Amino acid sequence: MQQTPGWGKTVANEKRGNGVIEFEEVSYGYSDNGPLLSNVSLKLAPGSFHFLTGPSGAGKTTLIKLCYGALVPTQGRATLFDQDVRQMSRDEIAETRRKIGVVHQDVQFLDHLSLVENIALPLTVSGRNTELTDLADLIGWVGLTGQMEALPPELSGGERQRAALARAVVMSPDVILADEPTGNVDWEMSQRLLKLLIELNRMGKTVLIATHDMNLIRAAKAQVQARVLRISDHRLQLAGADL
Repeated sequence: MQQTPGWGKTVANEKRGNGVIEFEEVSYGYSDNGPLLSNVSLKLAPGSFHFLTGPSGAGKTTLIKLCYGALVPTQGRATLFDQDVRQMSRDEIAETRRKIGVVHQDVQFLDHLSLVENIALPLTVSGRNTELTDLADLIGWVGLTGQMEALPPELSGGERQRAALARAVVMSPDVILADEPTGNVDWEMSQRLLKLLIELNRMGKTVLIATHDMNLIRAAKAQVQARVLRISDHRLQLAGADL
């Protein structure tokens, strides 16, 4: 393995429990029409790689939000890094989210800030400093060195997705959650994004990718050992053996 840059430090030797994110019989619903997710049990082990599939509206984004504490289960128990979400204060949830990088389906940037300023924003908000070389290394890793000073409206869809991934990992989180990261890009860019996510996993990061693209999952077969989870009829099912 190549030497890991400062922004991507491995978590392999850090103290941790059996699962960085765990659900026990978790249910969640937005209305009185019954739960969108029902009796979901899940454990994301340190360094594991998962795909999450299911039709549109099945609850993939909802499950992702439950994974980083943006939503609290209506029933059941969800723990993030061995802490019960229900018992965590707002500040504790905010601190825990720094360990979880999220690539949202709808990428949002501040259009008046340059790409490098947008990527560094989580560091700025948290009051943390990073070496300029580390930030440059990160931007180079996603292949955007030439766009560092560009404004978001000047970026292509693929460049925006790679910038979103860089922003998600700038705090060197233990977990990466990606919600349909390849939904708005072509196949070549999908492969490039997948390669970056696999590299993060090899650094020791836990990765969960929500996608409806089975071709993307098949393309990962020779590159990473992963589990495929599927939401069907409000429940989470194992869709297949190790890829």
